[in-house]
Amino acid sequence: MIYLILPRGNNFGWGVCGKYLVKEISDITDVKYITENFGVNDIGEEYEFYFLKSRLISEAEAREINSGVIIQVNQPILQAIGNQTLMPWGPKIKGSFKAGYTFFEENILQQEYIQNGKNNFDVVITGSKWCEEVLRSHGLDNVTTVIQGVDLQIFNSYHSEKEIFKDNFVIFSGGKFEIRKGQDIVIKAFKALQDRHNDVILVNAWFNMWGDSMNTMAASPYIKYEVKSKDYATVMNKILHDNGIDTKRVVTILPRPNALMAKIYKNTDIGLFPNRCEGGTNLVLMEYMACRKPVIASYSSGHRDIINKDNSIMIENMKPIDINRNGTRIAVWDDPDLDETINHLEWAYQHREELRSYGLRAGNDLKELTWKRSAEKFVEIIEKHKI
Repeated sequence: MIYLILPRGNNFGWGVCGKYLVKEISDITDVKYITENFGVNDIGEEYEFYFLKSRLISEAEAREINSGVIIQVNQPILQAIGNQTLMPWGPKIKGSFKAGYTFFEENILQQEYIQNGKNNFDVVITGSKWCEEVLRSHGLDNVTTVIQGVDLQIFNSYHSEKEIFKDNFVIFSGGKFEIRKGQDIVIKAFKALQDRHNDVILVNAWFNMWGDSMNTMAASPYIKYEVKSKDYATVMNKILHDNGIDTKRVVTILPRPNALMAKIYKNTDIGLFPNRCEGGTNLVLMEYMACRKPVIASYSSGHRDIINKDNSIMIENMKPIDINRNGTRIAVWDDPDLDETINHLEWAYQHREELRSYGLRAGNDLKELTWKRSAEKFVEIIEKHKI
C-alpha cells in the first residue's frame, strides 16, 4: 500500500498529473489518497469523481491527519512538493519511506531548500531531467526523474485530420499566459505570418487563473501588455488587438476539462511552443504531439525530454535571460530567438505536406509515454528504496 498526497483537477497541470497517478498506481497496488476537498466539477466528470472518492482515506483518518499533529504511518508515501523550496504539499505525515515529486522553474536555489529536500524526503523525484540536474548541481544527490504521461484513450492519432478550417493554416498555442510560457513570442510570430498570408488562424488556450503569474507578461520585450478588465476573453482580445493581431483570425479557448482539448488539437495544423522554461515536460506539448500533430518548440529545459530533430521543428538559437523578483535573481532561463521562430513558422506554412512526417513521428514517440508507464516507475522507485 502507498499513501498518495497529490493535487487533483481537470484543467491545470498538477491536477491532471495527480488524478492520473492515483488511477494508474491503484492498478498496481492499494493506495490511500489524500488531497483537497473536491466535487464533480473539480474533476470534470462523474465517473472519475466517484473513482477518486473511492480511493480517499477514511473520514476518521482524515480527521487525525488534519488535526495538526504529525502522524506516523507504516506504509510508504508519495507526496507532491509545492515548488523549489522542496517543502511537502499538503499535510505533514511520516511514513516508512517518503518520496517527493516536484516541478519547478526557479533554478537558483537557496541552500536551505536543498536541506528541506534532505530533511523531508528519502528520495526526490523530478518531472524533468532539467530539474534533476538543477538539484544535483546544488548538492542534492538522492534524486531521480519520472516524466509525465499521456492518456492515449483521449490523445491519440485516430481521426487526427482537420474537420473544420480545412482551407486555413491553423496554429495552436497553449499554456497559461505568462512570460515563462512565451506567448509574447507567439503573438509576435503570428503577427509576422498574418501580415504575409490571409489564411492563417491562431487558436489560443491561454487561460491563467493566477493574476500575479499573468502579470509577468508586462516584462515582455515584444508586446504591449495592459489589463483593464476582469473578463478573460475581453482581456485577451484587447492584448491581441493592441499588438496588431486581427482578432477575426483568432479563436480564444476558455477553460475546459483537459479531456475536451483533443478535438481542438486535431483541428489545427501546428503547435507553437517557444517556452522559456519548463520544469516538467509540458503536458500540453505532450498531448498535442500524441495527437500526431507537428510542433515548433524550444529545445530547452523540460522540452528536451520529449522533442528531438525527428519529431519536432526545434528552436535551438537561444540566449540566457535573468529572471528577477524584488531585485533578486531567482532563475536563468533560455530565451528563444524570435527570428528563428518566425522562420520555422513560415517554413511550416510553405511545407504542409512535409509537416506530416514530424506529426507521424511525434505520435509514434508519445505512444510510449503513458501514465501507466509513469506509475510503474514511481512504484519501482518506492519498492527499490523503501525500508
